[in-house]
Amino acid sequence: MATTLFKLVMNAVTTTDTDSNPEVEKYFYNLQGTELTDDTITIPATLFTDDAGDTMTGNLTTVATDNGYYLLFVNGVLQQSSLFTVSAGGSQVVITQASTVPISAPITLVVNNFAPSSTSTTTVTS
Repeated sequence: MATTLFKLVMNAVTTTDTDSNPEVEKYFYNLQGTELTDDTITIPATLFTDDAGDTMTGNLTTVATDNGYYLLFVNGVLQQSSLFTVSAGGSQVVITQASTVPISAPITLVVNNFAPSSTSTTTVTS
């Protein structure tokens, strides 16, 4: 009798649902003269107000590693990310090349984090 190779044949359908779950925090500040030194603005977190208008009592939310980003607006204009930094713990924002920013200019920091989640269901049909 000849040898026969038997192959297992299966059919399956997989459905995956993914949600990006953005978590956005916004912080607001109007520039005072005391934060401007030479060409740099250093704003402590406690000078910002949150989206509800409450003064910050702690640190700013920081971005999740490889899963978030900052947007900084000065006087309503989006700034390049190379012009500002948010400290590792969120205790301050430093803006460089800021000698032309007028006093009382609104500064808005937007922190975008994502908490993605996925669920998959596999149905074997045979």
